[in-house]
Amino acid sequence: MTSKTHQFRAVRPVAAALVCFLAVVVAACGSSSSSPTTSTSGSGSSTTSNAPVTIRLGYLTNLTHASALVGLQHGIFAKNLPANVTQQTSTYNAGPAEVTALLAGSLDAAFMGPNSAITAYTQGNKAIRIISGATSGGAAFVVAPNITSANQLKGKTVATPQLGNTQDVALRTWLSKQGITYPGPDGGSGEVTILPEDNSTTLASFESGTIAGAWVPEPWATRMVSEGHGHILVNEKSLWPKGLFSTTVLVVSTDFLSAHPSVVTDLLKGQLATTSFLNANPVAAQNDANSQLATVTGKSLKAPELAQAWSNLTFTNDPIASSILTDLVHAKAVGFKTSNISGIFDLGPINQVLHDEGKSALTAS
Repeated sequence: MTSKTHQFRAVRPVAAALVCFLAVVVAACGSSSSSPTTSTSGSGSSTTSNAPVTIRLGYLTNLTHASALVGLQHGIFAKNLPANVTQQTSTYNAGPAEVTALLAGSLDAAFMGPNSAITAYTQGNKAIRIISGATSGGAAFVVAPNITSANQLKGKTVATPQLGNTQDVALRTWLSKQGITYPGPDGGSGEVTILPEDNSTTLASFESGTIAGAWVPEPWATRMVSEGHGHILVNEKSLWPKGLFSTTVLVVSTDFLSAHPSVVTDLLKGQLATTSFLNANPVAAQNDANSQLATVTGKSLKAPELAQAWSNLTFTNDPIASSILTDLVHAKAVGFKTSNISGIFDLGPINQVLHDEGKSALTAS
């Protein structure tokens, strides 16, 4: 396998996101930080042609995207792709930036949060499909130690990774249920100010006291507790039946799925193998994830933080469709425009692989 590194950046201001938003989340425009790498796999896998194919895969530099981190670091995806397929990866801070890349034709597939997947589907006129789950859990609302109730947030500023992303909708939904007002997607005023910012900036803002807390994915929730001396006011899994809710899914563009169905099948074989590895080898998987984070961000996690954050994650190929459909309801309720997402799931390819392996099929309900 050969590899090379180059630079890719898709940056749009929040104002542009407010203009282009057509669906659940304020649409797909935001900052991204990416370190794309290209590699060619060398294993034989089923394909209909020997013509060269490149699959461009996006993911976030969060532990909730451990499937991507570990699958790439451990070489599992490459092992399941045929020799004529080249994989190219790009990293992002939050899902809306991935949506921008998908709809611009810069990505063929991506690991992303469910709200971002809904945005890509509706804004892109059904341009993507959710083809697998990846992660459940791993998101929390961390606040300063002196804050123990929702009412104490009045007059303060809290952060989310990006306007309209999965954690942003979760925070707004929770604040609404507490009777706390906040600015809408198009601005305005409220009892609590919500600030969209990069996760690394959020940690620094929290440590300096600029913000009172943030609803963030792992490992940032754990880092805000251990490094920022905050505490968890809300573990999001406490808000969902059986503590299960989708935080990361795998999507593919409909154009790529139509043009290269066998490559998508091979990608899914890599996803299934990665999930098995994550669950069977947690220590090795954590080391792989940390190594990949160090490669793409220049910084690894401290061992105690890594272990604590990892304990909050559940790795599953099930997209937990019921939670995604509920996310749609939540997004509409907190002021985001929504659309019918009938057809967003295409679990046919992964169910065929599961059938071939003698395993139970997944459902989109």
